[in-house]
Amino acid sequence: MSEVAGLLSSAPMGTFDAQGNYTPRQVTEDNMVGTDLSNVVGDTILEFDDGDLVKGTVVKIDRDEVLLDIGFKSEGVIPSRELSIRNDVNPSEIVSIGEQIEALVLQKEDKEGRLVLSKKRAQYEKAWATIEESKAKNEVVSGLVIEVVKGGLIVDIGLRGFLPASLVEQRRVRDLQPYIGKTVEARIIELDRNRNNVVLSRRAWLEESQKEQRGDFLTNLKPGERRRGHISSVVNFGAFVDLGGMDGLIHVSELSWNHIEHPNQVVQVGDEVEVEVLEVDYSKERISLSLRRTQSDPWQVFADTHSVGQLVYGRITKMVPFGVFVQVGEGIEGLVHISEMAAHHVESPEQVTAAGEELWVKIIELDTARRRISLSIKGAADGGEVSEEYREAFGSHNYDADGNFVGYDYSQFTPETEAQAAWAAEAAAETPAAE
Repeated sequence: MSEVAGLLSSAPMGTFDAQGNYTPRQVTEDNMVGTDLSNVVGDTILEFDDGDLVKGTVVKIDRDEVLLDIGFKSEGVIPSRELSIRNDVNPSEIVSIGEQIEALVLQKEDKEGRLVLSKKRAQYEKAWATIEESKAKNEVVSGLVIEVVKGGLIVDIGLRGFLPASLVEQRRVRDLQPYIGKTVEARIIELDRNRNNVVLSRRAWLEESQKEQRGDFLTNLKPGERRRGHISSVVNFGAFVDLGGMDGLIHVSELSWNHIEHPNQVVQVGDEVEVEVLEVDYSKERISLSLRRTQSDPWQVFADTHSVGQLVYGRITKMVPFGVFVQVGEGIEGLVHISEMAAHHVESPEQVTAAGEELWVKIIELDTARRRISLSIKGAADGGEVSEEYREAFGSHNYDADGNFVGYDYSQFTPETEAQAAWAAEAAAETPAAE
């Protein structure tokens, strides 16, 4: 009891005034005097409206959503589809636990009573302000290529920027897949926020950044010199060659000495080639190249290794009213005029021969200036020196040891048409018998 009395005596007690009135001791201090209680409550409970931007800390990451602590009565929820402008992403690749991020309020309370947020919408709003400023200042923007779509690429520049295929490089690119995952720089060429439309051009940036380099490259490039490069693109009208500073064009007519239907018959993308510079257009920044001029001219080789009076073997490729064309080498044709088809008068080439027929002809003219060869069928029937490349291939029964033609052996041939049979009989009658 004495201990209790001691405790009571040591504790602050009430007081008495002169008249003996008692005033109890103050147990708690009223520190709310002069304070509006509704304001205090309002400061501790956050209020949001749809469209507001909020900041918070990532506290949980699930496959379908991310929880964000923004100091509200409960965490805000960011559905996975609202995390990024990229499609089908893993939330863990976009945010991490403890990361501070901004989000936009989509819905103050869903059917489960949760605050629904969007990170990509917040990013989108901020990105538009940045993009509009960059467009006004004609600045370059950069972003990651995240998707291939019809007609081009989607670039993540804070929002989905469209980069048309025709503006990816300085020439059109057919395969866009290799650009996925690469960061590219581009100019903004079209901007419409109402339509949510942003169009980019990497080609414009490349042309600007390479202008000085191209000027130096063109200055040092002279017609007639040879350069090595790689085929960068093949199109219907030719092939482009990356020369290490700029691309030059090999027109289809300069790809081969022989006639070709399409450039891919000669070159493929990635091929290393040696080319000759034909022309440099400084004003248009165009380079014309030739592949065939770095190779032997088959026609000139033929002219250098053959002479008038020689016999060559060929195949009729085309029949015209005034004669027939005979292929006597790879890509090399000569004309047998109708007057040189037989010793007798011929009204039409079809009277004595047919397309596709193989036969001997004699060279009667080599016009190197006009690249023309005149041939004779009736002259071959008179015999002569056989061109060296045919001697081994056709055996020794057609010419002697000196290479002189000694006659046809028609017993080894089976005429395929009445015209060929008639010509065979005519030629046999005109060919001198071998001694």
